Amino acid sequence: MSELVPEPRQKPVVPMKPMGINANLLGYIGIDTIIEQMRKKTMKTGFDFNIMVVGRQRPVEVLGAMPGCEARKGGQEGADSACSRGKDSSHKARRYLQPFLLPAWLHPLGLLSVHKPRAFSLQSSGQSGLGKSTLVNTLFKSQVSRKSSGWNREEKIPKTVEIKAIGHVIEEGGVKMKLTVIDTPGFGDQINNENCWEPIEKYINEQYEKFLKEEVNIARKKRIPDTRVHCCLYFISPTGHSLRPLDLEFMKHLSKVVNIIPVIAKADTMTLEEKIEFKQRVRKELEVNGIEFYPQKEFDEDLEDKTENDKIRQESMPFAVVGSDKEYQVNGKRVLGRKTPWGIIEVENLTHCEFALLRDFVIRTHLQDLKEVTHNIHYETYRAKRLNDNGGLPPMTAETEENHESNL
Repeated sequence: MSELVPEPRQKPVVPMKPMGINANLLGYIGIDTIIEQMRKKTMKTGFDFNIMVVGRQRPVEVLGAMPGCEARKGGQEGADSACSRGKDSSHKARRYLQPFLLPAWLHPLGLLSVHKPRAFSLQSSGQSGLGKSTLVNTLFKSQVSRKSSGWNREEKIPKTVEIKAIGHVIEEGGVKMKLTVIDTPGFGDQINNENCWEPIEKYINEQYEKFLKEEVNIARKKRIPDTRVHCCLYFISPTGHSLRPLDLEFMKHLSKVVNIIPVIAKADTMTLEEKIEFKQRVRKELEVNGIEFYPQKEFDEDLEDKTENDKIRQESMPFAVVGSDKEYQVNGKRVLGRKTPWGIIEVENLTHCEFALLRDFVIRTHLQDLKEVTHNIHYETYRAKRLNDNGGLPPMTAETEENHESNL
């Protein structure tokens, strides 16, 4: 708490800042880092570009003369256009082609990412009363998730889990993001919670099916609407003891179809020692039960990713957070926080909670990777199974059904 909380024994983890960006210039949310995340990914993996040259056999001239390179005449050598001056020439060639080494949507002149919002879907799950909506609203500093007002005595508790998706377009630093927040009221609120995760799993798979059907259309859209769930924040009750059987069953089933990020809610109800012990216990229970949360070890692309993600898996997860959409005056500046009789809990203060770490992780450093793992792993797994079950044929869409009927 402000000025009243003793310094923690363990030094807090410094939040991860995107490389190449001045953290002081970032907005509150940090969605303007998406461009940098994409650039970094592209520079790591590269991309394919195949060009065909048709015409009489002559020295190849592509995009003008390349500094330090000489086109060789004759046959295959002419097509190779190899550089012949060692490392210095290679560096010059790289610098010459630098503007062309990035896709149009990453090039400073290609503002596709700026003018067309990048889609991102975030799901929050966990039992009622853990502050899910408040935390999501705090993440994006706006009312993107509807708060539940609780149940009146006259109202009946719903018998099944509801799925509520709310879409928003938010903008920061000239970058737009189409954000979809999926809430799951009713989860874990029944006397019998057997298989209560099934409606959530069904919803996630329905979004994969919707994307697959759009993908196999003969005249498909230029940009397929992406409603797939890229990330699921699972809220854990701050009991300080262990995970509930429901927590384990939910994460065991859902981790196979979506990126799960475990979060300890209302972390201000625990002491610093209790928080550290509980985080360790949760990690151990997840490991014993074979539950893989994001970032999954098997998807680390290189040594740099492994080193960074190992630190997150071993130190940060699960994030112990506090959410609040109210501001208070602390040391002459306005901060988001929760007021208590003994002081103010500052949401963005790392000595109070790990909200800043969670925000940096989900939005500023791993948002693009969350989308890629969703597309390349979870969606591809669903797609392969779906096509295999269908005998290798794509699923029938409204368009293909109409064509089939007209042919008959």
